Amino acid sequence: MKGSFKYFGALLIGIFSMACERGETTAEGSVVGENREEDLSSLLDKIDTVLMAKTAWTSHWAGILGQMSGEDFDLILSDSIDPMEMPEANPIKQGDPLFPYQFIHPDGKGTIDIYQYKVEAQEILDQPFLNPDSEVIWYRADGMKERLLFMGPSGMFEDGYWLNDDEFVVLGYFEEEQGFRPMVWLLDVKDHRLRQFRLNKGTADYLPESYLDQKLKAVDLTSNGI
Repeated sequence: MKGSFKYFGALLIGIFSMACERGETTAEGSVVGENREEDLSSLLDKIDTVLMAKTAWTSHWAGILGQMSGEDFDLILSDSIDPMEMPEANPIKQGDPLFPYQFIHPDGKGTIDIYQYKVEAQEILDQPFLNPDSEVIWYRADGMKERLLFMGPSGMFEDGYWLNDDEFVVLGYFEEEQGFRPMVWLLDVKDHRLRQFRLNKGTADYLPESYLDQKLKAVDLTSNGI
């Protein structure tokens, strides 16, 4: 009998311990879920900040797809960035047609460029034209160059914005089976982290170079090669 009572008591303790462990696991899972929701909410707030700051880009796409806000974007990728670092100073100097369209670091620690690779606008060319591929380059003040993003002809980087000293946001689009869809890339240049967002609606009718044509007014892209 004493052995039976000991076994029964041990069984109750085991069941109680399992219940406690499940409760702790559920609580921890709930906290993690809440933290993720808070983190996502913060990211969407950052997108709202960029949409309000980059009114030309926002209005351009709103004229096609209607008004948009951060809540209309879905987080589809969170990953590290392999920056492909190499020594190279920024070749775009004052007087270059693309110089006014670069994005200088808020604290003067370098420049981000999203148009140099895309736009062929050298003096030897009669007319500038767009390459099929795009890249985002971070020319650091220490003379090093980092490639932060690259994209083939399936999309385009259209504009950018420094949120703060560490975060740069790229605006653009992807062309998918359903059509053209606005995208937002949030880049942390300090920790080399990438978060990619996709608008929850798209369009089959979009002229791929239309925003750059509007944006790069001093670089005439209207006569062809595009």
